[in-house]
Amino acid sequence: MSFVADLRIVLKGRDFRRLFGTRLVSQFSDGIFQFAVTGFAFFSPEKQTTALAVAAGMAVLFLPYSVLGPFVGVFIDRWSRRQILVIAPMVRGTLLLAAAALLVAGVPESMFYAAALGVLGVNRFFMAALGASLPHVVPPERLMAANAVTPTSGTALTFVGAGVGFLLREVFGGGAYGTALLLVISGVVFGLSALIARTMERSLLGPSYDPDRPQTREAVRNVVAGLVDGARHLVRHRRAAATMGAMAAHRFLYGMATALGIILYRYYFTDGDAEAALRGIGVVVATSGVGYTLAIVLTPWATERFTLERWVPMALAAAGLVSGALILPFQEWGLPVAGFVLGIAGQSVKICADTAVQRDVEDAYLGRSFSIYDMLFNGMYVLAAALSAAILPPDGRSYLAVAIIALGYPVAALVYRLIVRPPVPAPSP
Repeated sequence: MSFVADLRIVLKGRDFRRLFGTRLVSQFSDGIFQFAVTGFAFFSPEKQTTALAVAAGMAVLFLPYSVLGPFVGVFIDRWSRRQILVIAPMVRGTLLLAAAALLVAGVPESMFYAAALGVLGVNRFFMAALGASLPHVVPPERLMAANAVTPTSGTALTFVGAGVGFLLREVFGGGAYGTALLLVISGVVFGLSALIARTMERSLLGPSYDPDRPQTREAVRNVVAGLVDGARHLVRHRRAAATMGAMAAHRFLYGMATALGIILYRYYFTDGDAEAALRGIGVVVATSGVGYTLAIVLTPWATERFTLERWVPMALAAAGLVSGALILPFQEWGLPVAGFVLGIAGQSVKICADTAVQRDVEDAYLGRSFSIYDMLFNGMYVLAAALSAAILPPDGRSYLAVAIIALGYPVAALVYRLIVRPPVPAPSP
């Protein structure tokens, strides 16, 4: 009921509705795009998928967020955010058309992935501008409700977009031409978000003029120094740092589980049938989405009952033990259930990490702390895919990978608990 109540409250604002609509349309388009790239990279009937190819695909999908993340704030604090929301979809649509044309022309895949990286880079600016614009369209007393509604709804629309992408792939096929059509549709839908953004006044979303703001070149140079300073500040707040570390550990182990699942479905479960493998992975994604949604409801109750410091290691330990037991028999039924468990645990840890950083870190360091958070969130996922490329056999049936996942989560839980446990006072003489 809290989510519904929050949604009703914030939707009363006309400007919020327009910004919210811009987000929902863009993230729906992003779901189609991500499905198109994933399907082409891992499940094309004419391609052989290897763990190395999985690592390369994950790098394309996630590295732009890690590399560009710390720097985008420099520009969205200087450029008109409303104009970013209008122009970025046009640039992204052009790049999507270029990527579709490259696929149809049969050029080397590296050129296609370069275009995809450009699309994701533009999307990073777009999403950052959306987040920075939110305080301009809701009053301060409703900002928390708006923050609760927008990420959840956006992620849900990304899942819906991926589902629509799956249905369209069934119609168009999984080859180069079918993927190209998905990219074109994604670009057209994303362009609709620009039309919604144009209904807002140019000055509505900021940034506000600040004569003391450093010049862009100086601000870019200060980013790296700021990240180092932010990391030092985080280390002095061990609960926030430990919870962020728990999130990073989950993302690494979840990345390994993702790579393992893709290769298992592609070869071990389906004997190389790409379409059957994609349908199987689709079920895992769906169950993970259900777990993600359930965690949004479960985590506030659990942290109130057990405290955040206890719920994080409980979620991590349960994720390792349960998912390991489900994956280890290498039966197809086990992976969707494991996806559900990891969806609950992962989103629970993420919500706790968000809360711990916002609660403990001083306001002046929040931006830098969340930049580090963003780099860890995506970088650890890609790092896990790289390790998977080194250890996974061609059919994905790896006891070593399952052992790393099953034991890694409880170890992360133990380390977290040791860090956040208050020191025992020395006995008085």
